[in-house]
Amino acid sequence: MDVMTATQDLTTQFRHGVLPQTTSDEFSRQEFVKSLKFHLASKVSLGNHDAYEARAKPAFTKATGAEPETYADIRKAMSTDPYFAFWSAMQRNSQEMMWKSVQIPVERQLPDLIAAAGKGGEVAGTLKLNPELEIPKYHRGVDIHCMPGGYHTEFTADDVANGAVYDTAVYIYAMGRMGPLNSDIGDTTIAWIKENHPDFKPRRILDMGCTVGHSTLSYCDAFPDAEVYGIDVGAPVLRYAHARAQSMGKTVHFSQQNAEGTDFEDGFFDLIVSHILIHETSNAAMRRIMAECNRLLTPGGLVVHAETPPYRDLPAYDAFMLDWDTRNNNEPYWGASHELVPADLAGQTGFDPAKAFEVYQPSAFEATERRTKVFQGGDFGGGGAWWLWGVQK
Repeated sequence: MDVMTATQDLTTQFRHGVLPQTTSDEFSRQEFVKSLKFHLASKVSLGNHDAYEARAKPAFTKATGAEPETYADIRKAMSTDPYFAFWSAMQRNSQEMMWKSVQIPVERQLPDLIAAAGKGGEVAGTLKLNPELEIPKYHRGVDIHCMPGGYHTEFTADDVANGAVYDTAVYIYAMGRMGPLNSDIGDTTIAWIKENHPDFKPRRILDMGCTVGHSTLSYCDAFPDAEVYGIDVGAPVLRYAHARAQSMGKTVHFSQQNAEGTDFEDGFFDLIVSHILIHETSNAAMRRIMAECNRLLTPGGLVVHAETPPYRDLPAYDAFMLDWDTRNNNEPYWGASHELVPADLAGQTGFDPAKAFEVYQPSAFEATERRTKVFQGGDFGGGGAWWLWGVQK
């Protein structure tokens, strides 16, 4: 069955050539975690607002003489509320349960996954690893998303474990709302590009922080005449990304590089994209990444970063809920990334700030399938739209 036919089933994750296989017990465990996350998002989370209005807000107002105005005020007001503490504990535990539920089948079949990844394929994609690459401190210092070992840790030779873990976990974490290929962010970004730049025909495309290529492969289909490149600091996710692309017949050139400074020539790319990368980098790294985009981009080219909504456009309570990840889900740079101003960052990194943009683009997957539209904390929270920001050179 080809990819196009298989992905017409929007209710299950697409079973490409290196997706970990599960026993019935393992699958049931993962489905339980997915349903638990949905229950927390659609039912339990709503009680936080009731707790805020009934207890936390009046107590804060009485203590300070003023109602909470900012998301930081609301966080302070809710910090000792028992319902919020209960929900937070459940949310954090569901995250840890998710990783464990996908680690078990990956560990069981890791030798087979490594062997499958090493077989290669018939398309002309490439994989270039750099064992000397220094992993950024902001990745070494914390397991991002609570994912054990993060993106870069290797447990054995030719390891693909964390790529396999991430691939399955994203589908569970998003409760299937990223589509069968987990490609919604890339598909959404492409939809915006084609709607707003219909004559844009990039020759070379770079996906920064591509992990396992969920969004990367969408550019192969959207721009079939372009060369597509993906970079990441993690070798395990890149090995898996390459094998996944090969099994799906997609030609991508993956390499292990830090987006803050790459080995590509000046002006090599017409389009540079990232998909929920920026919130996993420090403020200093964010500026270096944008400066590198400026160096790599050809005149007239586009850089587009996709993230969840910035706090300034949200009601204070929603911003408070979205900010939960900063302190509770090993996302220390989450908050700062949601307060950036694209035009300011563009001007600081050599771009013309007048050519910066930021838009909300409706989820491509939501356009074809029902989504919960439940606001929740996390990378895939929100109301069915992605925040796209960037600049044209």
